[in-house]
This record gives sequence, C-alpha cells and structure tokens, in this order.
Amino acid sequence: AGSAMVVRALWALLAALRAGWCLLPQSGYLHPDEFFQAPEVMAGDILNLQVYYPWEFLSSSPCRTVVFPLMTSGVTYWVIKSLQQLDICSSCINSYTLLVSPRLLFTIFSFILDYSVYRLAPFWGADPWKALVLLAGSYVTLVFYTRTFTNTLEGLLFALLMVLVSSRKSSGSSAEPTSSSLIGVITTAGFFNRPTFLAFALMPLLYWAGLIVDSQKSIKTLINHFLKFILCACFTAFVFITADTFYFTSVSLENLYSTNKSNLIDAIAQLHEKMVVTPFNFLSYNLNPHNLALHGSHPRVTHFTVNGVMLFGILHILAIGAGFKMLKKYVHQLMLVRWCYCGLPGLFVHSEGSPTLLLFYFVPLAFLSLFNHQEPRFLIPLILPLVLFSTSLNRGVKWKLLIVLFNLLGALLFGCLHQGGLIPCLFHLEQLIHSPASSSHPRHYTLLFAHTYMPPRSLLHIKKTDMHVEVIDMAGAGEETLCQTVEQQASNFTCSDCHIFIIIPGTVRATITKCGVSVKNETLIFPHLSMEDPPQIPVLSSGNWRSQLGLYILELNRDH
Repeated sequence: AGSAMVVRALWALLAALRAGWCLLPQSGYLHPDEFFQAPEVMAGDILNLQVYYPWEFLSSSPCRTVVFPLMTSGVTYWVIKSLQQLDICSSCINSYTLLVSPRLLFTIFSFILDYSVYRLAPFWGADPWKALVLLAGSYVTLVFYTRTFTNTLEGLLFALLMVLVSSRKSSGSSAEPTSSSLIGVITTAGFFNRPTFLAFALMPLLYWAGLIVDSQKSIKTLINHFLKFILCACFTAFVFITADTFYFTSVSLENLYSTNKSNLIDAIAQLHEKMVVTPFNFLSYNLNPHNLALHGSHPRVTHFTVNGVMLFGILHILAIGAGFKMLKKYVHQLMLVRWCYCGLPGLFVHSEGSPTLLLFYFVPLAFLSLFNHQEPRFLIPLILPLVLFSTSLNRGVKWKLLIVLFNLLGALLFGCLHQGGLIPCLFHLEQLIHSPASSSHPRHYTLLFAHTYMPPRSLLHIKKTDMHVEVIDMAGAGEETLCQTVEQQASNFTCSDCHIFIIIPGTVRATITKCGVSVKNETLIFPHLSMEDPPQIPVLSSGNWRSQLGLYILELNRDH
C-alpha cells in the first residue's frame, strides 16, 4: 500500500510538472511545424496579426485541414480576443499568451494519453500506475505532447482508438463491441489531420474487426457494425471537406443562403467544382520523391535505428529484442508445419508475450519507414503501445536508472536548449517594439534572422495594418549572402528612427564582424543550441562557452 501511494504521488508530481513547465513556458523550439501548422495561421485569421502563411495553407496548394487548427489554436485565440474586447483583460493578447494558450490546451488534451494508459493497462497485463509514471516521466510526453503539432493530435486520436477497440475482457469472454460509429469518426478525423494516421489505425482496426467477427453470431448484426462505421466515416469526411472547401475557396456564404434559386444552384455547382480534399493533396505531394527530398531525405532505416532510440531510448531497444524473439518463435512454428494441425499461430491472442502490442508498435513503424523523409516526431504516437508493452511483466524495471537519466537529458536538450533562445528573443523584441517610447514616437524596425529556425511572426504581435516592422528570414544563408544583405540594410538607414537588429547564434557571431558593420548594442540570450551550427568542443571548454551556447540580438550602429 505504501509503495502504491508513492507511485501515485510520483505521477501527480510529474503531471504537475507537465502543466507547470507549459506555463513557464518551455523555451526549446522543436520544429517550425509546431507554429506553422496551426498557431501562426490562426493568429493571422482570427487576431489579424502579421504572420507567415506556409504553403500548405495557401488556396493554391491546400494540404492541411483547417478544422483542427480552428478547434485548437483558433478557439484559444478567439477566447483571449473576446476577453480583451470585453475589457475583462486589457492586455490579454501578447507574446506570452500567444505562445502559451494553444500549448496549454494541448497540455490539457495530453491527459487523454494518461486516461488511455489507465484504461488499457489492466487489459494488457500492466500495472496502471507504474505505466502512468513511465508515460508521465517520458520527455516525449513532457515536451512533444505539450506542443501544437499535428503529430500530437495524431497520438491522442490513436490512443482513443486503442481504448475503443479494446472492449474484450482479459478473461477471454466476449463483450459487446464498442461503438462502431465513434471508431469511424476517429479514424476519419485522424486521416484528415494526418493521412499517416492510417498506418497507426491499421492494427487497431484489424483487431476490432476480429473481435466483432468472434463475438457476433448473426451476419445481419455483423453487417450493421460495419455499415455504422462506414456511414459515420463518410459523414465525418463530408464535414471536413465542407469546412476546408469554404476556407480555401472564395465561395460566398451569402450565395448559399440566397433565396434566388439560380444563385443557389450556381453556388452549389461552384462549391462542387472547387471541392478541397486536403488528405489527397497531402498524399499527392508526399508520394512524390522529389517533393520529399526538398524537406530532407533519410535512409529508410532511420526510424528503426535512430529516431526510435532518440525518442524512447532503451524501451525501443527492448521492443526490438522482443520483436525478434517473437518473429523467431512464429517462424519456427511455421517451419514445423504446426499450422496444418493447430491453425495459424495466434498473433492476436492476449498472450504472455504481448505480441499484439508489438504489432501495434512495429506495423506503423514499418509503414512510416517506407517514406524517405523521416523525422523523430512522426513516431510520438507509438509511446502508448510501447509504455504498455514495457510495463507488462515489468520489463523496464531493471533499466529504471537509465530510463530516468535518458529522459532528464531529453527534457533538458529539447525542452530548454534546442533553439532555446529564439522564443525569449521574440518576447524581448515584442516588448521593445511595443514599449511606451515606440508607441509615442513611431519607429521602423528591421529584424534580420540568420541561422535560426523560422521565427513565428505572430509572437511579435504586429497588426496587419502596421507597416513599421519588417522581418527578414535568412535561414542558413552563407557568409557572402548574409554579408550582402546586412550591408544593404545598413546602407538603407534613411530615417533617424530606423532600427536594424540581427538575430544570430553565438557560433556564427564572428560572421557579422567580417561583414564590416559596427554594432551599437548587443544582447545575449542564454541558452541556445543550434544543431545546424553546433558549438566546437574546444571552445566550450574555454571561457567563451556561454556565448557559444547563446543567441545574439545585435543592433547595428546608424553612424557607421
């Protein structure tokens, strides 16, 4: 009883850490998609702020559904906008609330994962509270599941799907299958969120179909289950397609509600012609190897050999070992021709080896490995079956210390250090731009970002009508190109109230010195780790290590 209380208290502490760290907020910047697949777009649409619209949300190439961004970042921005309009909060909209409010909603949603683990653990022979501690202590949960990624939503929908399909009692007696309608809705919603969801949904759906076939004696009842699934899936698809079509096309709502019959028919015909099905556009783009190469090509074994270890550490390695043992076992059975007498080996039985959980883990991994663009975040939904597998039979107990150290390192690296100066830098610049001095005497600001991830413009809190701030993203430009741009900007000091700021990591700070421009002020934001321009080990061991792990904000001297 005492140890049980300790485990529950530990989970509560980790849950509080998840929420508290979100509110601090986390400074690590994982990937541009955490901003540019929802918050940045909604900040432009709902708050009328200057933003950068990624190509996926342009009407010429719609590849992302707008439904989930509207339901998440859109709702939070609408709330803070309403609070400010009602004078409940006079300054509700600022860089902090723009960053934290969508993240806080995702953090709340992340507890769907905890609920799913608690529900599923007894079914798969795992201790619920030990599984919850392993889940809550993972840096994947603390960092990735509190960020506004479509992969986060994919993981939550996958968790709900696993809960819905696990409706059979562990004793083996059949139970009434869970609502086919809900399974149809979640499968289709997951497909529209990310078409790769089908890779995660495949094994749960096959498992669910097997349960229905086993538990139903009547063909009529069996057909009824699948009809419900298909009808609800089609209805959900219709809702997504309609919403996306209205968002990405110029079809007028007034025409649709017009009493003029000819106008109504024309509007419906126009809507049909411009119908937007974002998952098909997504697949059409991503199935082209040349398009994927633009985002980076990786060996097809990257998920298995690198990304799985990077996210899950020793748990991924243990799962691979168990997978090989399972494969060896069933190959051996086939070689002995047992299936001729005893039937095919039961991969879907709830056995001691948990082969089904391994299939839930490795089948999506295998499908995602077919594409040569492989990023670690694509695998974060797999944390659920991996946690359940690792805590069944206490597989991870003897690796407890290694698991703790691994997750501490991962949380520090991705939650704090990785591109960790960029968000505080934007906070600093937002305060500078909106300072009382700037408000009373309008100034023009040029913000040049070099060798950083894409800066989310929305965090600067600049209205679309304000033209006094210009953002230039140089990405990873070479020294010559960077110097040309810097010198060009420096020569364009045409007003006394013009200010030019260069934001650059400490590892490439010397480049600006080579450009031949003088710096008036410089601010160092610590920490900031750029893996694209990593610090050199000898320099880190010197007294200059802080600047190597920092991000500089350099204000150019007008008198140069």
